[in-house]
Amino acid sequence: MSANNMSAKIAWVDDMTFVATSGSGHQVVMDGNSPGNAPSPMEMVLMSAGSCASVDVVSILKKAKQNLLRCYCELSGTRAESVPKVFTDIHLEFVVVGNDINEKHVDRAVKLSADKYCSVAKMLEVSVKMTHSYRIESPQQDD
Repeated sequence: MSANNMSAKIAWVDDMTFVATSGSGHQVVMDGNSPGNAPSPMEMVLMSAGSCASVDVVSILKKAKQNLLRCYCELSGTRAESVPKVFTDIHLEFVVVGNDINEKHVDRAVKLSADKYCSVAKMLEVSVKMTHSYRIESPQQDD
């Protein structure tokens, strides 16, 4: 299967728990109960947006030869009050930890991810207000 075509299979386990298997053979458990024993499908959408954007940001910062020790993305999503409870707003805040990180590179990486590269966010922004921010932190002594 080419990179342009993807597949997945969702298998019901019990109650509202499902196992999703990607075409590449990786598995993720999801739970439709709230709170459940695993992330809900909507939590998976939120995490997918953060993961996709994080890949972009880290890749761009590494290419810019930034001394990156850690990078994480904190997401918050607001859902509609009534069914279907779609996301109306999603905010991604990137936290970049490293030595002598150049803010202009971080700003550029976040903007490129948001405006060009993150396919999950680009797909979501058709109906969701997507916002982004970042902060740069110095490593702690135990890093």
